[in-house]
Amino acid sequence: MTMPPRLRKSALIAHVTFSVGWLGAVFAFLVLALIGLTSRHPATVRGVYLVMEPAAWYTLVPLALAALLTGIVQSLGTPWGLLRHYWVVFKLLINVAATVVLLIYMGTFRSMAHLAADPEAELSSVRNFSPVLHSVLTLGVLLLAMVLAVYKPRGVTPFGQGKWRSRREIRGAPGAVSQPQT
Repeated sequence: MTMPPRLRKSALIAHVTFSVGWLGAVFAFLVLALIGLTSRHPATVRGVYLVMEPAAWYTLVPLALAALLTGIVQSLGTPWGLLRHYWVVFKLLINVAATVVLLIYMGTFRSMAHLAADPEAELSSVRNFSPVLHSVLTLGVLLLAMVLAVYKPRGVTPFGQGKWRSRREIRGAPGAVSQPQT
């Protein structure tokens, strides 16, 4: 079922907005992570790791979930479909995997915040390279998803080729030969 053009464009705007927002938020987290890793000021280092957890809950998680949801809505309402083309399937897998990793990683944000809040903790133990690594990897996969969306490489899945269609769908297809009813 395809959406009417106005609704389809609105869904596309929402999906692009949330996806680009997620990309921007990850970039901001990379900057924060680099500040936390390199700053000479203990209060700045501790502050970075304290702010990461709530900022992730209020930006990264909602944007990731919204990009996933609007992407599914967008694909179901267009001729591209959710499972018809490999590039859409790969984008879906990238989005689901990145969102799941983010939700799992929220525990790490919590641990880093607790350690940063402890005034007795050594600054060297508060600093953590993990957010830098995860931000860089996430930027890479989100940029890959963007490239797939722009270039739309060829390739139709078996579902898109109609190999998984039911007999009823095949009989009702234009140009199909009717089967005698028994």
